[in-house]
Amino acid sequence: MLRKILFLGLLLILGISLYSNPNFKTILTGIAILLFGMVMLEEGFKVFTKGPLQDILKKATNKLYKSITAGALVTALIQSSSLVSVITISFISAGLISLGGGLGLIFGANIGTTATAWLVAGFGLKIKISALAMPMLVFGVVFSFRKEVTLKGIGNVLAGLGFFFLGIHFMKEGFDVFKDYIDLSDYAISGFLGVIVYTGLGILITTILQSSSATLALILTALAAGQIEYENALALAIGANVGTTITAVLGSLGSNSAGRRLALAHFIFNIITGLTAIALIFPLARLVNNLSDLLSIAADNYTIKLAIFHTIFNVLGVILMIPFIKSL
Repeated sequence: MLRKILFLGLLLILGISLYSNPNFKTILTGIAILLFGMVMLEEGFKVFTKGPLQDILKKATNKLYKSITAGALVTALIQSSSLVSVITISFISAGLISLGGGLGLIFGANIGTTATAWLVAGFGLKIKISALAMPMLVFGVVFSFRKEVTLKGIGNVLAGLGFFFLGIHFMKEGFDVFKDYIDLSDYAISGFLGVIVYTGLGILITTILQSSSATLALILTALAAGQIEYENALALAIGANVGTTITAVLGSLGSNSAGRRLALAHFIFNIITGLTAIALIFPLARLVNNLSDLLSIAADNYTIKLAIFHTIFNVLGVILMIPFIKSL
């Protein structure tokens, strides 16, 4: 009953937002298109989960370094740590891989999800992304109408990427116009209070969107438009990482005890990683600044700096948790 009430309340808020401000409409349309693209990506790659992808994940879990690498590469490729988490839970439930191997895949998935930040920051915000999206959509739709399962899967992947890029385009357009009417950066909160508030906001947004990649794309486009402060964006990224565990927990509800154990371990891992990143956010931000100077990245190129920060704290979390895999 509570979930139904919350869902109806969310629909009501969305309706009011769409009606009251046309700029909200552009941003929310971008989010919807991006999420639809990610759903199509997942659907496309599900075609390959019983073939090459399944073989890769099964063979790559006998050693920890191999399972972490496989988790990172597969997640970077399919742009969905949630899909990797759900596949891993199903493999463990079926007894195909061990809990330790599954944990390695989950750890790797957390590193692989940073590819979204690099894709959006280094590529998606630098060129006219809609021009790239259209050919992908055209070829994707053509392939998706084919009867061959493999071609249909490739079509869904191409269309998914096209919608993903098109969603980023709409979000960026919306934020660029939005700043002429209201500047969200006026609501910036500095210091540790801001870190706590914006981390909580990142968790909330990711829980609603059910995708840390979508949340990161939203953060990066808002940051590129100057709608949020860099310091608050770092906290939002931490919150996005913690919020993504909700998907894994929901995905484990129908699995056996082994699957639920993996989901709980994933939850513990992300919570500890998030708390570590919160505690070290200012030293890590300084480290990012030093690395940016070393790599000749402009001081005001906050989107790339956020991608660096997101990568560092995810890798740091994995390094910290590796010694505790047996305990988990």
